[in-house]
Amino acid sequence: MRAGVLGAPIGHSLSPYLHRAAYRAMGLDGWRYEALECDEARLPGLLRTLRPLRGEVPGDEGAWAGLSLTMPLKRAVLPLLDSVSDLAVEVGGANTVVFRDGASHGDNTDVYGIERALAEAGVQAPRSATVLGGGATAASALAALRGLGLYSATLLVRDPARAGETAGVAERLGVALAVETFDKLDVSTRVDLVVSTLPGGAADAFAARLAGVPALFDVVYSPWPTSAAAAVQAAGGTVVGGFAMLLHQAVRQVELMTGRTDVPVEAMRAAGEAEILRRAASRTG
Repeated sequence: MRAGVLGAPIGHSLSPYLHRAAYRAMGLDGWRYEALECDEARLPGLLRTLRPLRGEVPGDEGAWAGLSLTMPLKRAVLPLLDSVSDLAVEVGGANTVVFRDGASHGDNTDVYGIERALAEAGVQAPRSATVLGGGATAASALAALRGLGLYSATLLVRDPARAGETAGVAERLGVALAVETFDKLDVSTRVDLVVSTLPGGAADAFAARLAGVPALFDVVYSPWPTSAAAAVQAAGGTVVGGFAMLLHQAVRQVELMTGRTDVPVEAMRAAGEAEILRRAASRTG
């Protein structure tokens, strides 16, 4: 069986290390997982050339079992699939494609990854939350908050006019969303949980103002801790990093692609952490 991750650029992806570690521990000697450079323009053609698909030919020798997708492919892939899960439709993106019976099926495991990352850190029932940033990860965060029983949230963005897609996601999810700008940060972070979906370094300027929040989930995983995470941790708050999300969404992907539930979480965690450390050492060396 073959599987892989698509994106552009894709060389930085940790997915190959996570999935390959799972295959080794599960004894899936005939499985391969590779990184494929692919942007939005090339996505339709690439999907057409992935043959055979699992279930398409007898024996499935060398068949494709599934794909992991990075942005912006998560949204671009939706109209190209044979079926899409309700959650992926609600969130507006599929980070996972599973091939079975010769057909393609889209799903979203980012939401599961966020839920599991928060639960692992003991953050299970926030009564209020604010999300920083309005992109695809913010949409998944809103779905995860709904999964934790929270049906209202605040979204902080630089330009509310560009938050239309995320506001639409909130409406589909049944989550009441207040969209504010970052000048409302001090008021909007008087909540149980802040989720930062901002890219690396973008939340550093807010570190001192975030220090007092009870819990912070920062989707950045390298370098770690971020300035914001360090500030919250120093003040006694709970901090959740982006690697935990990446790990658990990959665990769910392996389940979907292999059809097995005995996925070795700790083996995957160790492989991912080792690669992060290796990259950090190479940068400083």
